[in-house]
Amino acid sequence: MYSNIFDTHAHYDDSRFDEDRDRLLTSLPAKGVSHIVNCGCDLKSSLSTLALSEKYDFIYAALGVHAHEAEEATEEDLQKIAELYKNKKVAAVGEIGLDYHYDFSPRERQIEIFERQIKLANELDLPVIVHDREAHEDTMNLLKKHKPKGVVHCFSGSAEMAKEIIKLGMYIGMGGAITFKNAVKPVEVAKILPLDRLLLETDAPYMTPVPFRGTRCDSAHIAYTAQKIAEIKGMDIQELIDICNENAKRLFKI
Repeated sequence: MYSNIFDTHAHYDDSRFDEDRDRLLTSLPAKGVSHIVNCGCDLKSSLSTLALSEKYDFIYAALGVHAHEAEEATEEDLQKIAELYKNKKVAAVGEIGLDYHYDFSPRERQIEIFERQIKLANELDLPVIVHDREAHEDTMNLLKKHKPKGVVHCFSGSAEMAKEIIKLGMYIGMGGAITFKNAVKPVEVAKILPLDRLLLETDAPYMTPVPFRGTRCDSAHIAYTAQKIAEIKGMDIQELIDICNENAKRLFKI
């Protein structure tokens, strides 16, 4: 069993954890999980995320409005979330970004909400946790324009894009997708990614790595993601986990 696992992106407020949330979270430290950043997607989930962070010492909160929720988010919602950043357990502004795969919200509204939250993060000196799905060009334009600290989570871009992200001083979040059979791009990214720019994540309850793909994901599954990346890098798995832990602590000031 591995130790020192820092899951930089999870959603334990998701309804798929309703039946056993407390039992599962209580069990994770014994499985080697040392820290978790739980991410909100709107006002409701930001509040529940903050509540989880206050209940568990090893959970930290990221608060924000996701691309999917951009159209529904009101001015009042944004102001209420902004007030919550005063809490000491808040580690980041997120999950924020752009998603052109589903287009649940108009692209113009997604960009507006994303940009507003990047600006706020810079004002508060907080990192951003960025969602980018099939919106690489617009995402990069905004990141280059505002140069926030942070991570592009569940990275789905090319190795060339990863290099651009690194030039901005940001991190790349890698999760279970790198273990999938069709994971050509993630493997290419892992090969070129400097170790000091890598973060490990689950996106729990989603993106469960092989050999558990199709089941509910939790932070202990990071061991399988780390195993795959360590194999690509030709290094020890625990060493990789330890480096990623230090990277996450540095970014989130923990």
